[in-house]
Amino acid sequence: MKKVTKLLALLMATVLVMSSFAACGKKEATETPAATEAPKATEAPAATTAPVAPENVTLKVWAPENQIQTGTMDAMCKSFQALHPEWNITFTVEAQGEDTAKDEILKDVTAAGDVYFFANDQLTALVDAGAIARLGGSTEEMVKSTMAEAVVATVSVDDAIYAIPFTHNTFFMYYDKSLLTEEDVKSVESIMAKKTADNVYNFCFDSAGGWKLGSWYYGAGLTIYGDSQKDFAAGCNWNNPTGLAVTNYLIDLINNPKTAYSDDVSLSELAADHRIGAWFDGSWNYQLYKDALKDDLGLAVIPTFNPDGKDYQLKGFYGSKAIGVNAQAKFPQVAVAFAAYLGGEEMQKQRFVETAQVPTNLTVGASPEVQADPVAAVIVKEAEVASVMQPTAAEFGARYWANAGAIATEIKSGDLNKDNAQTKLDTFVSTMVVE
Repeated sequence: MKKVTKLLALLMATVLVMSSFAACGKKEATETPAATEAPKATEAPAATTAPVAPENVTLKVWAPENQIQTGTMDAMCKSFQALHPEWNITFTVEAQGEDTAKDEILKDVTAAGDVYFFANDQLTALVDAGAIARLGGSTEEMVKSTMAEAVVATVSVDDAIYAIPFTHNTFFMYYDKSLLTEEDVKSVESIMAKKTADNVYNFCFDSAGGWKLGSWYYGAGLTIYGDSQKDFAAGCNWNNPTGLAVTNYLIDLINNPKTAYSDDVSLSELAADHRIGAWFDGSWNYQLYKDALKDDLGLAVIPTFNPDGKDYQLKGFYGSKAIGVNAQAKFPQVAVAFAAYLGGEEMQKQRFVETAQVPTNLTVGASPEVQADPVAAVIVKEAEVASVMQPTAAEFGARYWANAGAIATEIKSGDLNKDNAQTKLDTFVSTMVVE
């Protein structure tokens, strides 16, 4: 696991301050011949003695709903086509969330998007399945030269680059300033202690299938596969006394009548009615809550909590959201060029303006608009004090996601309670064993 201090330094640089198609797999990267390299967006086609008809190509794009509904993806498809008259592109854009991209891609790689958006923790599984193309040439150089080292690491396997990061992937705390103060939101205890109306929830608990749940256990110093996140012999220690204390704390929190459970409510509706004090979410939903609360919307680093007489800082997973190219894309040159375009400087700037997603590009991150942005500021601060690099090992992904989500759902249903918490934790730890 990368040290938080290193992550801070690298991500602070992000805010303060197309491409060749290489063979898939883990072979040493080689530059593809210039004849097959995707033309740069600013280059005009070479002069010819006679007009050349554009090549008819098709490109299927899997993109998240928030970039389709805003019209961002449609605009980017049109601007890319305008830059490339040598191709007559028929785009097919389909909604596919980054969180479930891998599962859908691996059902049938040939039917998946030629270009797709995904969360970086899925990368190892996509590489192992031969479902993502290794990038080389100008695209690889773009990623390495325009983004911080910590960001580049999120899309690398054995020093090879497989995708273009376009935004930081973590979560932070939103709160209603008409219900809670800046001081209140520093700890879960003070959030829950605040006197609010009977129909108001002080806090919303969200496991997010284990993604946000992990912050409670990692925050208390617990690990899975050790500090390196790849020490499989170390296993998972969530069933020790600290892990039991954290679990009992979550049992009390989730069962508290002043706690909403994310699966049962609409956060945007609660926010609009001033009926939710604090909740965790990412930058991609910022505009949704800003529209609901306007000047009453507050942002903060996720808080501390005290499960056993000690104050612990919650630590959320940090990673990136990235753009990959299907290794079986019918028109790989076009697919790589489009992916590089989507992840390039100008499109990161446009995406930031239209969807409030904090850019990974260093130049865009250094712009006054980004530096003054409250979302960018809280993400950098969270990287300093409240984050842990999200594990990318395939062994983690194959075990954790299938089992961690059950901890919260079983607490909610009552199947996990203080009488059987130790047994349930022992079972969870056993599922994480790598033979």
